[in-house]
Amino acid sequence: MNVGTQAAIKGGLSSIDLSNIGCQVELCNTYHLHIRPGDEVVNRMGGLQKFMNWQKPILTDSGGFQVFSLANLRNITEDGVTFASHIDGKKIHITPEASMRIQSNLASTIAMAFDECIENPAPKEYVQASSERTIRWLSRCSAEMNHLKELTQTINPHQQLWGINQGGTYKDIRIENMQKIAEMGLEGYAIGGLAVGESPEEMLEIIRTVEPHMPDNKPRYLMGVGTPENIIDAVKEGIDFFDCVMPSRNARHGKLFTSFGDLNILNKQYELDKNPIDPKCSCPTCSNFTRSYLRHLFKAKEILALRLAVIHNLYFYNKLMEKIRLSIENNTFDKFTISEVY
Repeated sequence: MNVGTQAAIKGGLSSIDLSNIGCQVELCNTYHLHIRPGDEVVNRMGGLQKFMNWQKPILTDSGGFQVFSLANLRNITEDGVTFASHIDGKKIHITPEASMRIQSNLASTIAMAFDECIENPAPKEYVQASSERTIRWLSRCSAEMNHLKELTQTINPHQQLWGINQGGTYKDIRIENMQKIAEMGLEGYAIGGLAVGESPEEMLEIIRTVEPHMPDNKPRYLMGVGTPENIIDAVKEGIDFFDCVMPSRNARHGKLFTSFGDLNILNKQYELDKNPIDPKCSCPTCSNFTRSYLRHLFKAKEILALRLAVIHNLYFYNKLMEKIRLSIENNTFDKFTISEVY
């Protein structure tokens, strides 16, 4: 899922661009859109899909990650979380019910449950209490979502609610949490609270621990991950959905993904290089521009540099997922490598 935090991909890409480079689902940020322009504004414009002219599915996160990322600006209670807006310091109180109402206003295809994403490592006693609270919050999210679906003014009465597994790096807490939320019969399930401080090996071990307890017939989403290698490894463990700001963020700093490894376009060696970023790639950037030109744009601080680089990285990621699906269908995924992206 390509990350369009504020209903746009950073780097100057539109929904038309996303369609052209193979994006299937766009992820938008509940907290940021609640702050600006306001979820009620998006609702009056017909929901996110109409607002940004995107005809495919949209997943909205719940604001739960901001419980982690804005740790110095928030206060957690059983009722919910009080934030200080990163824009103007204004106090904002988000409860599970409020998160569902905001996401209903946004009218996304998939709404994520409101949860607490904790840092790794964290004391086990706190992780246990947080996990139990997240389960209680999920019950409140489900009840509010069911209520909102019955309202005549609701734009998307078919909006899905996905639950989020939490528990830090403690296997027993993770298993207990997953077993309890699986009983709620939701449309999809995510593993959250990873890629926030633990090692790649620890992340994979948690996935292997949780996966046997996830419903077999429901989508599985690993939140905030990750590198191409992370994705390939996680798919092997049964994960279906991914999101990460890495491809667009790295691109905006000149770090590009290719079928032969990472490439830093700012390096001097590309000053007179007439090749595209990746000779095997057929994205709009590689089909039309050289490494030399792209390096020049970055050095000259031209906005076009960001756009062309982000287009390439997102195309690479979307193509990666496409080839993974194809290899699974052909029963060759066990031999799949990044070199086979194109």
